[in-house]
Amino acid sequence: MGAARSHERNQVMAVIGEFSTNGNSIVGNVRTLTVAMKARLNPIERVSRDAPDFRVTSGAAEVGAGWNSVSANGETYISLKLDDPSFNAPINAALWPAEKEGDYVLVWSRPNREAA
Repeated sequence: MGAARSHERNQVMAVIGEFSTNGNSIVGNVRTLTVAMKARLNPIERVSRDAPDFRVTSGAAEVGAGWNSVSANGETYISLKLDDPSFNAPINAALWPAEKEGDYVLVWSRPNREAA
């Protein structure tokens, strides 16, 4: 799997998937200890400024959405929110371009909790 990128907040990060461009879609796999699924990101027409840029499906089920984003240091990525009734909690992750053109790595990170 590809290398995870450094992050400004010293977060613990894990690569949980690999994806590739396939026509106008992005397809790949999501793998964690409790989730193993094939996923497809299909571009959709945005209906508002906050609407997603992608619909995420696994087979016939819609399992999330993705937004084109830009990091603090100017790198483009796709911010994903994956959710399904079978998940314990939603998965928020970032789909980063890999070294090979058209390939991506899906990176999950747990934000540091601020002291109260």
